[in-house]
Amino acid sequence: MNVSAPSLSRRWLIRGGVALLALALLAPAVISGATYLLTDENPGNLRASVDEPANGTTIISIQGFHFQGMANENKPARLVAVGPQGEIEWVHNGSGFDATWFYDVDPLDNGHLLVTATAQGETLVYELDPETQERVWTERLDIHDTHDVDLINGDELLVANMREDGKEDRIFVHNMTTGEIEWEWRFDDHYPEDVGGPSNDWTHVNDIDKISDGEYLVSPRNFDQVIVVNRSTDEIDMKLGEDGDHDTLYEQHNPMYLESEDGDPTILVADSENDRIVEYENRDGEWNRTWNLGTEGLSWPRDADRLPNGNTLVVDTMNQRVFETTPEGEVVWEFRAPWAPYDVERMHLGDEPGGPTASDIGETGDYDLTGSSLSVQDGEGVSFWVVETFEGTMLEEQATSFARTWAHVTPWIRPVWMTGWEFLGAIGGVVVALAWGLGETVYHRRRIRGGISAMVGRAREWNDRRRTK
Repeated sequence: MNVSAPSLSRRWLIRGGVALLALALLAPAVISGATYLLTDENPGNLRASVDEPANGTTIISIQGFHFQGMANENKPARLVAVGPQGEIEWVHNGSGFDATWFYDVDPLDNGHLLVTATAQGETLVYELDPETQERVWTERLDIHDTHDVDLINGDELLVANMREDGKEDRIFVHNMTTGEIEWEWRFDDHYPEDVGGPSNDWTHVNDIDKISDGEYLVSPRNFDQVIVVNRSTDEIDMKLGEDGDHDTLYEQHNPMYLESEDGDPTILVADSENDRIVEYENRDGEWNRTWNLGTEGLSWPRDADRLPNGNTLVVDTMNQRVFETTPEGEVVWEFRAPWAPYDVERMHLGDEPGGPTASDIGETGDYDLTGSSLSVQDGEGVSFWVVETFEGTMLEEQATSFARTWAHVTPWIRPVWMTGWEFLGAIGGVVVALAWGLGETVYHRRRIRGGISAMVGRAREWNDRRRTK
């Protein structure tokens, strides 16, 4: 078959263009991988942006990556201590022992930390001495994937027990001295079976705090509500939200109990699926939303603590960061913390800092984030770009769904040296290369078929000659 020179040149021009496109898409990820430096002092490319120094050391609990119980050493569960200017003071790595995921971390009065972790099908609770990086004591509970355990009354563990098969989720008090369960409260005694999630993750109760003697603040995430349980009466004394009422709360995390100067109960909570931080105040028996941060700039926040200065310390999980914001939403301290930060505490303030309510400081209202410098360019900037690009178009719903899925999934599978944009480029480069290879295969199918037939024929001739020898 005769092929004209111009036609041949066009084909090679197209091939060259496709090759350049694939290389252009892959090059940023390749360069990033070649220049990436992972050290013990700075694992995972942690970094900070500081406008105002933090008041003391910040402790960040990073959940870490694992798939079906297998941990990734490059994306480990860890605790990170960060100084006022964003400097890393120490890192406690979960992959060095049997912790697969880290969840809640509580500063104790003696300067140590209470750590809640998952460890191969059981819950691991221990006291960590930050100075020596050694465990003072360790308690193992025969329950799995527990997100929060608090130390109360000296030797008791207050436990949020989720994911019990058959919808047997509960909260309970475990006495470490006797090894016995002193008190338990089961959700199926107070809720019908048709609320919440599936039978193997019915409540997803992710947080429990002692807010007074015998009263516990509890967060059954899959019920879209926060409740206060009375240990003496076994009754629910207070409830914010309802199952399916996503305007109030939507699969929240880590509520914090506050009280206004007038004595009004107030709850500050990371309203995770709504991508916002909200504060509700109970006035004359009615809950009123008094403060709202987001939803612009937040992606699945999972913790919010009010600080004594009126600022709020936030875990913005899927943007892989924690930050401190003023009541008006200005980010003044920010730290990039992959992979999936879960909890954050200021060490010297203890487990519950107990700052003022929005009403007390006169900052009620809705606020968007400003002053952020790490989240878009170094976090999941792809998600922000997709949402902003298709906002107000007929594809807005589909684009938002894609952006949310991208933000939730890619941090787990993306190599540690890549940003979100580099990962997207690498995917595009691979797709272009595969499409190019498929196109070449189709174009040369006759030649390929002929070559295969010739190989088969030669093989047959060789076999025939062997038989005749």
